[in-house]
Amino acid sequence: MSLLARDRHRIISEARDQGLLDPDTAPIAAFIDWDSVRTGVDELLHAFPTHVPVSHCFAVKANSIPTVVSALVQMGLATEVASDGELAVALSTGIDPGRIVFDSPAKTRRELASALQLGVSINIDNFQEFDRIRELKDQIESTSQLGFRVNPQIGAGSIKEMSTASDYSKFGVALKTGTNRQELIQAYLDHPWLNQLHCHVGSQGMSLDSMVTGAKLLSELATEINERVGRTQVHTLDIGGGLPVNFGSDERTPTFTDYAHLLAEHAPLLFSGEFTVKTEFGRSILAKHGFIASFVEYTKNAGDRRIAISHAGAQVATRTIFMPAAWPLRVEVLDPTAAPRDPERTQQHDVAGPCCFSGDVVAHRIQLPRVEQGDILVFPDTGAYYPSNPFSYNSLAQPGVYGVTGHETFTVLRAPREDPSLFSPDWPLRLDQGGTNQPMAHSWPAALL
Repeated sequence: MSLLARDRHRIISEARDQGLLDPDTAPIAAFIDWDSVRTGVDELLHAFPTHVPVSHCFAVKANSIPTVVSALVQMGLATEVASDGELAVALSTGIDPGRIVFDSPAKTRRELASALQLGVSINIDNFQEFDRIRELKDQIESTSQLGFRVNPQIGAGSIKEMSTASDYSKFGVALKTGTNRQELIQAYLDHPWLNQLHCHVGSQGMSLDSMVTGAKLLSELATEINERVGRTQVHTLDIGGGLPVNFGSDERTPTFTDYAHLLAEHAPLLFSGEFTVKTEFGRSILAKHGFIASFVEYTKNAGDRRIAISHAGAQVATRTIFMPAAWPLRVEVLDPTAAPRDPERTQQHDVAGPCCFSGDVVAHRIQLPRVEQGDILVFPDTGAYYPSNPFSYNSLAQPGVYGVTGHETFTVLRAPREDPSLFSPDWPLRLDQGGTNQPMAHSWPAALL
């Protein structure tokens, strides 16, 4: 058993004792190990050459819980956002707006105006958005850094839905299509306030070689523009994120240091000292430092396998449910006291969730220690995207998310919460001391009356 697995089991045992994970009142909860996160962030902050100015941005989409983003900002990270809502989360941390990067393929005029007024850095997705920004800059005095997002069209990775550098990607200016490259360079020649470039080739499923190729092409394009204008106009290169996460074991590979070494070897212009470098990592910052735990409500046998039904399904593992081949999760089995089940006594299982559709299965035909009713299932590598991006199917409650530091000191990152549109705060029904069902006062929405 790995050290990370032992840590998970110890945390679950203590959470069980403290009532944060309870078969009746809190049958599912999520946890982030802050000590482990801090170690990873420290590695990132020291991975790139010291002579190069670097701003490492956390991709807020990976975990938009405000307390999580605030903690990462306090550790020294900047932020990358892709919506008004994510921008609000970033601003709530007290971060300097100049340390926020705004990416989105569908920025509205209002969103652009707001970002310009705040001084938020903007990666321009397309020429029509550029036209809007030119108009707005005539009306708004702004300190925002501005530049285009480009698509080098170098091909997709193993998950095409997460690849953003394919021939037909919806993101950025496609450099190999028509006269786009020439038009983009001309835009920089005509507008000296364009001072950065951005490229992000994909999120998960991308090889390090593809990521390095994207960064190399970006630095070469910036150098070409600067040579054309005769000065360092493009001074900032945003190489995006996308460092893949290993979901197959507790080993953290590849590392930020691995990536930095490859960049130095194969994209030397990036670290020439001419450019400030920005990154936009998200999943790789948090995924392996968080996990979900859920009690098994029922077990049953169907055909040649055993079905374990827990409270972790599509509402917290949306991608895994709908794209199981691309986003598989490991599953660990603990008994009700949080002790590991006997690994020698295994059986084929489907691990199903609570949602009312047949496809709500987190793991199919997986060999596990025999799961019993009341056991605890653990889903590692879910610190990013999983409980922080809930899917409101069946109006299921969002699980509590807890930060852990030191010897099982818990902080509430997000309290458990029901769908507020359905119930008053004192729902559901409670058992009174006399043992009879006593309904609490509640107000039903008018549409249901």
